[in-house]
Amino acid sequence: MGYTLEALIGDPEVLRPVVQRWPVAALVTLDAGLSLIPLTDELFDAAGGGSASKPLGFWKLPAQFDRGLAGWSAAGPVAYVEAEFFGGVGTQRAALWTGGRLALGPLFADEDEPFDPAGSPISQVLARLGVGREGHHDEFDAVGLGRHRDTEGWLS
Repeated sequence: MGYTLEALIGDPEVLRPVVQRWPVAALVTLDAGLSLIPLTDELFDAAGGGSASKPLGFWKLPAQFDRGLAGWSAAGPVAYVEAEFFGGVGTQRAALWTGGRLALGPLFADEDEPFDPAGSPISQVLARLGVGREGHHDEFDAVGLGRHRDTEGWLS
C-alpha cells in the first residue's frame, strides 16, 4: 500500500488566506493545533501549475508558490511537505518559512537514505512548528498525518 502527501501545514489562521485566495483549497484540522491544506491537482492548477523548473527541488510545488509561502509566513510559520512511500520505501521533502523567509530546508530524504538523527524532514519542520512527540512515534504521528493514504484523501 502506498502513501502520498503534498501539503501546506501551519496554524489555521496563517493558512486561511490561501483558502480565501483559491476557493478550491480546503483547510483540514490536524492534531496539535495545526491545520493542513492538501495541494490537490485542482489547487495546483488554480495556483498556476508547474513549469520545467521545480521550486527548491520539490515535485509538486507550483511555480512561484514559494514566494506565496514567504508572504504568508509573515503572519506565522508555514511549512510545505511532500512524501511518497510504497512498501516502506520512499522519499520526504519539507521546508519551513517564517518571518517572510525560508527558515529551514529544503530538507530531503530520498529512497534508502536514513533519516537525520533529528528526525524525518517532515518531523523536523513539525518540531519547529511546536509539535512534540510525547506518546507518539514522532511528530508526523503526533499530528495525525497517517490518517489518509494520499493527498486527495484529506478532502473526505
